[in-house]
Amino acid sequence: MLQYLVILLDDTSTSFCHYSVSKTDKRLIPLDTLKTGILFAMKENLSVQFVYPNYSLPKEYMEAIDSVDHYNIMPASIMGSSSDAVVIDGWEVETCNDVRVPIIIRTDKQGFFANYSKLNHLLRQTSRVDVVVTDTDTFKNNDFKLYKEALLDLAKDVEDMYVEGLSPQLNILTDRMMLKEMNNCGAGNSTITLAPNGKFYVCPAFYYEDAEDCCGDLEHGLDIKNKQLYELVYAPICRHCDAWQCKRCIWMNRKTTLEVNTPSHEQCVVAHIERNASMILLKNIRKHGEFLPDFEDIKEIDYLDPFEKRKDWK
Repeated sequence: MLQYLVILLDDTSTSFCHYSVSKTDKRLIPLDTLKTGILFAMKENLSVQFVYPNYSLPKEYMEAIDSVDHYNIMPASIMGSSSDAVVIDGWEVETCNDVRVPIIIRTDKQGFFANYSKLNHLLRQTSRVDVVVTDTDTFKNNDFKLYKEALLDLAKDVEDMYVEGLSPQLNILTDRMMLKEMNNCGAGNSTITLAPNGKFYVCPAFYYEDAEDCCGDLEHGLDIKNKQLYELVYAPICRHCDAWQCKRCIWMNRKTTLEVNTPSHEQCVVAHIERNASMILLKNIRKHGEFLPDFEDIKEIDYLDPFEKRKDWK
């Protein structure tokens, strides 16, 4: 069931996920389209998330945005008191000193391996950090090894912070400890995107990849083809998996396997490396006292890709 409407305010609105913004010419969403999109969200009882470009919007746009309860996703270059999440492309984390709202860091794998130690300082000053490794689909065996080593290093830092009385949240490490079921991006199922052209898309990535690949518009409503395929119950691998923190990126699924409900081997292995690092972190924190008493231990597993255990599925 739909719960969220993402509205891209410009063709150059910042990316907050795996996709890149392919458009370079500024094209602000028409004011009438924005207002109609907001009205659509109100009628459908959807929470609205606005994604901002790298410049300030006209007053009349801000007035329209403020007419509805919403969540602002902004690039670091324009962040301010109205920011609900701040996006950093790369590792210029110094620009976010004393930022108290969640921070999203978009990075490729090499940038992550070279800079992940900077997360120690960042986690001590903000409520949450989400790391999005944009080229997960290119991981090789050595990348998996480096990723595991990096997460175990970070787990030691996070353990120290909890002992100090802090409560750091890092999506790739702490989310799995606090989940009891899948918590994925929800594109096409719980979330839909409105682009500046007035058309709906499964997620922003689908718009930037092919503007013709829409699923309806404001005039005629939503038209999501094979809508059931975006639901977990129709995901043959994911519904048997307990790497509940995995983003299960619909766009990356289609890009790598040609199926929106089937992730690539690389995405599965990365998610399970995160899961296992969370398992170790949870055990280590609990050595210092009671922690998350309502959540069970994360079980040991002998695989990194659930497809390897398909014969055990019921």
